[in-house]
Parts: sequence; C-alpha cells; structure tokens
Amino acid sequence: MPKLELLAPAGNRERFDTAIRYGADAVYLGLPVFSLRNLADNFSIDTLPESIAYAHERGVKVYVTVNSFIRDGELEELKSTLCALRDSGADALIVNDPAVIRLSRRLAPDMPLHLSTQANTLNSEAAAFWYEQGVSRIVLARELTLDEIRLIRSRIPKELELEMFVHGAMCVSYSGRCLLSNYIDGRDSNRGECVQPCRWNYEVRDNKVYSAEIREHGKNGEYFTVEDDGKGSFILNSRDMCLAPFLKEIEDAGVSCIKIEGRMKSILYVATATNAYRMAIDGAPIDTVMRELMRLSHRPYTTGFAFRESEKCRGGTYGKDKSLNIMYGENPQELMEYHTGGYTQDARIAAVVLAYDPEKREALIEQRNNFKLGDTLNILAPSDVTRCFAVTGIRTEEGESRDSAPHPKERLFISCPERVLTGDILRSDIK
Repeated sequence: MPKLELLAPAGNRERFDTAIRYGADAVYLGLPVFSLRNLADNFSIDTLPESIAYAHERGVKVYVTVNSFIRDGELEELKSTLCALRDSGADALIVNDPAVIRLSRRLAPDMPLHLSTQANTLNSEAAAFWYEQGVSRIVLARELTLDEIRLIRSRIPKELELEMFVHGAMCVSYSGRCLLSNYIDGRDSNRGECVQPCRWNYEVRDNKVYSAEIREHGKNGEYFTVEDDGKGSFILNSRDMCLAPFLKEIEDAGVSCIKIEGRMKSILYVATATNAYRMAIDGAPIDTVMRELMRLSHRPYTTGFAFRESEKCRGGTYGKDKSLNIMYGENPQELMEYHTGGYTQDARIAAVVLAYDPEKREALIEQRNNFKLGDTLNILAPSDVTRCFAVTGIRTEEGESRDSAPHPKERLFISCPERVLTGDILRSDIK
C-alpha cells in the first residue's frame, strides 16, 4: 500500500511555500470567492498558475476549494471562475454544492473533483452516489469512526479515494454546517465568513444568554454562568483533533489522504504540523512527533469520533503508552472544553532564516518575535527538530550591535553555530 498522502493548508503564498518545504504531498488553498475561508489572505486567479507551477516542480499537488454554498446571482461568476481554474493547472477542486459539481462537469470535464466534508458523507450509498456524479475523492465527515470508515471502504468502488481530517480545529456543528455566526453577527459560516461564536465566553443574565464580548478572550470579572461553581463557561467550545499516533489504523481503514486543518493559521503552525505528520508517516518515534504537536498553539487535544465504538480509547487509556494519556488528558474522547476558550502552546516563532554564512557561522534572519542575547533558539527544519543554539550576537545589516531583537519583520544577523538553511524557522520556548 502506498504511503498516506499528506495534505496541508495554505492560506497565502508564504504558508504555501512553507507547507511544501516541510513535507506536504499536496496543499489546499482558496480564492477570494467561493471558499469557506474568505477571510484568509487567499490566492488571486491571476497569480494561482505560477504558484501551482512552483508546487508541481517539487512534486506537490494543489487542490483549490470551491466549497461554499452558491446563490443564483453568483452563477455567472462561478462559471468564469471554473473556466479559469480549468486552465490554471490545479490538480483537483474541493467542491460541495451540486451546482459546482454540475457546472464543473460541463466546463472542466477533466478536472478531478473532491467532495468537501461539508457534504456530510457518512455512508457508502452516499459515497457511491457522488462517485456517479463524477467525484473521485470523498472528504469524509468528521463524525465517522474508523470502524465505519472501514465498512464504507469495503462497499465502494476501489477507484474512489477517501480523505480524512486528522488534525486541527473542530466545529460544534454537524460537519461544520453552522448558523450561529450568521444569526449573531450577520456573517455566514457556510459562505466563508465564520466569526467562531462557538469559542466566545457567554454569561447568563435575566434568564437569557448573551455574548460577553465579540472576542475569544473574556474580560475580568465574575459571571452567573451555566456552571454552578465556574467563573466562565465555554459550552460550545470544541477541542482540537489530533490523530498522529493512529496513522497506521487510519491507513488500514482504507483512507488514502490525511488532512490538516488550518488555512487561517500562521506559518509556524503550518510548518510544525506538516513537519510532525511528515515525520509520523515516515516512521519517526511518536514521542518526537507528539512533542512537536504540543509546541503548536492549540486547544486541548481529542481523538474526536475515530474510536467511539472501540475499546482503544475507553477510560483514557492506550494500553501501556502513558505519554498519550498526558497529551489527551484523562479522556481522549472528550470533544468539548468547557473551562477555557484559550489556546496553549510550548513554543513561539522567533525568526525565519533568510540566508546562512557557514564561515562566519552567522544567519541572516527576518525577526518575528522578540528575543535577546543569551536566549536559546530551537531550529525547526524539515524532519529535523532536535537542534538548538544560544544567541551570542545580534547585529543589524548596517553593523550595529544589539542586545535584543524587539522589532517584528526586521532583518538581522545573529550568531548561529548550528547550520541552517533558507526557510528554516527559529523558535523560542514559552516559559
């Protein structure tokens, strides 16, 4: 059986290049229209062919999302967009609305179609139906267990591929079909403008529920909440999925592609997650992979629905592997995080390497967060995450010495006894 295809998110060109560098077999991206991440930087139809050519030169496929719900007034723009995508060199379209499928078959008949998870495919008959409509891959609903996926695989044509989300944010609504954002803020989740109201902090007042504020982080002060003894409650806040330890089980169930969520995430997220799953696929020790995934900005992890009907995760145990219990908590199947809406992470980005002089043992970097002399920086390189060094020198391009690097996006030279390459990321631990 060939190795799992690793599909990584690309919200803009920098993250696109990062995903490719750190081991993605394929990347998925969107345009400013017809995408469920319209608020990402996204790619323009004019620049897309060049980006796709860049990926193809490196053996990486590019899938373009056209997965929002379409209204009649948008059909003409949709037709022109599909024609442009047909000519762009894209390897597949990720689709949802039957209108997009029907028009794609007419206007771009040779373009492979991948059915979005938004279509809520939960059974083999539905998968077979979409296959008959010209779909070549199903992005399965997150609500499926591995046992159910295995059964679907046994009942569908062998040519029909299955793709599965394995890491990232989960939505409290059924396969992401949410109305809260539209109702509360007038921005439609199903058309790419979700404000994530399921993450907000809510209070109970006069027997009615109000949003405490429009940001994720609540203000100081006590509320009368739905929990009798709590100071805040996040009743709709889902944990983040993480299935890195179970890629063999996923592959054995018949999945051919694993997908990382996160087109709105930073380059540090894309690099770390893609690199970690690349290492997991290639057989790296799972402890190393987990250590990397804990460095990410994330909510508490869960195995989601994957083992709902299995003894494997019952009671929060994984046989004798206690390290997984530490990562997932006492119950890895717990889907919601009621006590906090915040993220946790063990590291943050310090800089991106622009060039390296091995004779001077000095790196030219673009600084992204503050660091200072004496700080230890960890090197994040493709399949190489164990090296670090202490910063013993910082200077500007003009030669001025510095004690620290306080200005984001400034180009600086720093001492770097460990060899680094252009595109490597330097991280600092969060104490």
